[in-house]
Amino acid sequence: MRSSPSFRQRLALGAVLAATAGLALSCPALAADVRTGNNPASGVRRPNILLILADDLGYSDIGAFGGEIQTPNLDALARSGLQLTNFHVSPACSPTRAMLMSGADNHVAGLGTMAELPTPEQKGKPGYEGTLSMNVVPFPELLRDAGYHTYMAGKWHLGLTEELSPAARGFEQSYAMVQGGAGFFDQTGNAPPPDGKGTSKARYRENGKDATLPKIDYTTNFYTDKIIEYIGRNRTDGKPFFAYAAYTAPHFPLQAPDALIEKYKNTYKVGYDVIRDERFKRMQAAGLIPADMKPPAPSPTWPKWEQLTPQQKDAEARRMAVYAAMVDALDQNIGRLVSYLKETGAFENTIIVFLSDNGAEGNDILDLVPAKWVNETFNNSVENTGRPGSYVGYGPGWGQVSATPFRLYKGFPTEGGVRSPTIISYPKLGRGGKPDDQLATVMDLAPTFLEAAGIKHPGDSYKGRAVHPMQGASLWPYLNGQSDRVHPSDYVLGLELFGRASLRKGDWKLVWVNKPWGAGEWHLYNLAEDPTEEKNLADARPEKTKELLASWQDFRTRNGVIFDERIADQLEYSNGTRYYKELEQ
Repeated sequence: MRSSPSFRQRLALGAVLAATAGLALSCPALAADVRTGNNPASGVRRPNILLILADDLGYSDIGAFGGEIQTPNLDALARSGLQLTNFHVSPACSPTRAMLMSGADNHVAGLGTMAELPTPEQKGKPGYEGTLSMNVVPFPELLRDAGYHTYMAGKWHLGLTEELSPAARGFEQSYAMVQGGAGFFDQTGNAPPPDGKGTSKARYRENGKDATLPKIDYTTNFYTDKIIEYIGRNRTDGKPFFAYAAYTAPHFPLQAPDALIEKYKNTYKVGYDVIRDERFKRMQAAGLIPADMKPPAPSPTWPKWEQLTPQQKDAEARRMAVYAAMVDALDQNIGRLVSYLKETGAFENTIIVFLSDNGAEGNDILDLVPAKWVNETFNNSVENTGRPGSYVGYGPGWGQVSATPFRLYKGFPTEGGVRSPTIISYPKLGRGGKPDDQLATVMDLAPTFLEAAGIKHPGDSYKGRAVHPMQGASLWPYLNGQSDRVHPSDYVLGLELFGRASLRKGDWKLVWVNKPWGAGEWHLYNLAEDPTEEKNLADARPEKTKELLASWQDFRTRNGVIFDERIADQLEYSNGTRYYKELEQ
């Protein structure tokens, strides 16, 4: 069932009333001057907003979160701003992006599952359109209505057509890669066409229209160029801007400039355990995790470093070096954006938010793209890995390292799949300068941006159509020290994707993960005592299990979640066995 009848009736009534009265609600913040975007009543100049989204970045990859990868620009933002250590996203990219744009659950926003991976039960069902639903209002549209310039460059992944492009959902200027990913030098797409032959090319749209990517050196650099270009066009007109830098790094295929790969060529030859343990110790020293916390045991599903052949070790060390180079390049480009804001005098009045769209990509990418196409088209030898003619991911071994100290990675509702290394920087914040474990979610960002800009969400109708209200809570009072919490202590956070699910309430978390990664049954964890989700308390605390299961059923009903215990197995993900065999070829 999609939603309760009363809710549908309420949405329909809102649409009728809006249409009858001729209410467009196109400018919710009536006090805002639409020419300048400022609030003349308060005399306060509204802030610019720069939203930076990494793609498949692991929780512990950047320096501020314990990583050995050199990320001085992000580390500086973390030191001066707020470093959120308990920030949650969806387990995969497009559902997170739908939640980000709408402030609502992914099932409400049209991405109940990724467009590429619907099961027969989900196809054609409300909330499973695979595109950003017209039943939600993207917050950039509200910002634009209220006088903001709105810019976007990078990965969209919320609809392929012009009618579903960034230009149609609130962006004044946009250069979007509309698929899930692509090469960083050449433009072979990683989303194969319906014939499954892997012959598609990445698709781009500029301001909604089909575009051919110009000759570039590296897409991460190109997206930064576009954001700077867009901001520069109008920076003297007095209007604030919202800029969305949606980078594709470090999503597969792993590709980076040779000089940066060289920088890390020897770093990862020590193997998974050494890098993970070093990250764990740095995280403890920085106060990111408890000083008495014990490292989680390595998963028995995948081989240990010492069990790999010399050829496998060489391939793995190279792949992680390329990954590190991609993150390094990402940080350098974030530094370019920050430097530009400082040079133009905009930095002091710009809210900068950085996050990842999900946990690290530890899945075998040959489950996602045609193996035959990869093997016949690319040269994935160790020496060529990371260059334009290669096409690899970095597998479950490094995926678990990137997720340190948590369990599993992208595609899973465990903490390793849904915790994002999130940073909020704004010179006028009332909080900052140290790690903060306040629970927050990607759904909270849209209401935060709107409140910071002095804009109200229109509720259940917008421009004559019925829409869903936002479900997130604004971080703004917490960021400014006016509130001690973002959510109440008993806040319920439900999540489902790919037939895997979780329900969090306070410190308790209910998790369902299919075999062989999980038990194929509900497990209960106390995250305050067991943040790595290793000790199942479902049998020991049956009353708590029953309580959370009831909350889960309520979450399902409210959001129209299609769920049964067979969905996850239909996706046919491998357990990594093929990945390690491929390393030998």
